[in-house]
Amino acid sequence: MADPIKLIIVTGLSGSGKSVALNTLEDIGYYCIDNLPGFLLASFTEALVPSRDQRYRLSAVGIDARDRSSDFGDITYLLDTLRSKGVDYRIIFLDAKDDTLIKRFSETRRKHPLSDDEHPLTEAIELERKILKPFLDKATLQVDTTHTNLHQLRDIIRSKVSEQAGPEISLQFQSFGFKHGMPRDADFVYDVRCLPNPHWQNELRPLTGRDPEVARFLEQDSNVRQFKADVIEFLERWIPCFEADGRSYLTIAIGCTGGQHRSVYMVEEISAHFRTSGLKILSRHRELT
Repeated sequence: MADPIKLIIVTGLSGSGKSVALNTLEDIGYYCIDNLPGFLLASFTEALVPSRDQRYRLSAVGIDARDRSSDFGDITYLLDTLRSKGVDYRIIFLDAKDDTLIKRFSETRRKHPLSDDEHPLTEAIELERKILKPFLDKATLQVDTTHTNLHQLRDIIRSKVSEQAGPEISLQFQSFGFKHGMPRDADFVYDVRCLPNPHWQNELRPLTGRDPEVARFLEQDSNVRQFKADVIEFLERWIPCFEADGRSYLTIAIGCTGGQHRSVYMVEEISAHFRTSGLKILSRHRELT
């Protein structure tokens, strides 16, 4: 019996990285179509399913809001139809803060697909959010690319959509600085600002949580050791429950004030622990360049 068609729907705000995501999916073996009108999605899958052509077993389509006549108000029926035809679909929704999107369009001098004489860029972004909200509500994975560069986004897509992955859940650990804003795509957020801050040690200030000097400073504090143990115990207790519920990935964000010392150290330590379990692990440090 042929394997079922696996379809990834990539959508989200213009300028948030949809083209990067589709190119990455193509690199790992997906047959990709960009800017597919929403009303053709059902027809596209109807043509694929009967043929069971293995060349298209892994397919991905990019959908945006440029076709204003498309009605995304009720996509439940469409998605139910895909499922009834044996299509294993997932929706990846890419997002970013408005000021970041505006900056990206300004730097590239590209025209937003919904901007015109009646809709300047800021209004076009607002309109696009409204049109695509039904997809956001149904998204399997939401990725906030506000603080993500091209290479980091590729790593995220590869990690979370790899056909080589088994049924085990994939974990992404991310450090960040609260003063730069909280990540919007995290499933769990831990705050380590209550722990000793290496920033106030002159010799440690220019270093990061990856450096052994910072690690030694933090590890001598019992609260640091207990915090790490508590997070590990919590995740080990509940990860199997998320797996049983069908989740294939979780994002765990750990934040300190600037995202340089404590959060970086904690992500490195906890990531190292879970790598020994055989799970797929991706670690990111948002504030480190």
